Amino acid sequence: CLLSRGLGDVYKRQGINYGYIRVSASDQNESRQLYAMEKNGIKQKNIFVDKQSGKNFERKQYKALLRKLKEGDTLYVESISRFGRNYIEITEQWRYLIRNKKVNIVVMDMPLLDTRPKKDLLGTFIGDLVLYILSYVAESERKNIKRCQAEGIARAKERGVKFGRPQKMSLAEFEERYYKYCSAGYTVKEMAKMFNMSVSSAYRYKSKLKD
Repeated sequence: CLLSRGLGDVYKRQGINYGYIRVSASDQNESRQLYAMEKNGIKQKNIFVDKQSGKNFERKQYKALLRKLKEGDTLYVESISRFGRNYIEITEQWRYLIRNKKVNIVVMDMPLLDTRPKKDLLGTFIGDLVLYILSYVAESERKNIKRCQAEGIARAKERGVKFGRPQKMSLAEFEERYYKYCSAGYTVKEMAKMFNMSVSSAYRYKSKLKD
């Protein structure tokens, strides 16, 4: 019994290495982050991947990871921006993982952000300071991206660019354009493409004209 308890304590101290990967959208590729995890010897079954925004921590795979993490485990992330992009929430999650879950965190592209043991008080202070700075930078970058997008959309609207689903063409408008292009020898399929509508809709409009 004492022997088994001792082995259990050793295993607990060693813990398990986990990896967390996040990409902003489903069309982005996470292969670069996966490669970095594999280089650090993290097993595929212990890597959790989310494909969504980093504005908060309401992420399916991140929550699944939290349920797995136990005291003494180590969480690897490639960079602080992959962890999240909200200054307040990043720092809150960081404290929760370290103080409540009692796990270690390793940010691979920033050696100072390594909470594993054998760090003195000065090292811990510097690590926390770097975390606050990088978290602020990550959120500022997210806000700048949103601001640039909004400015780009505003400028496009000023140029007359339409956003969202195209407005449905009226039958009267279709009739006017249909006879114009029909006399020029265009087929219904060709007109549907030019009118930015489906072929079935173009034939349905055509049948209404006959009616």
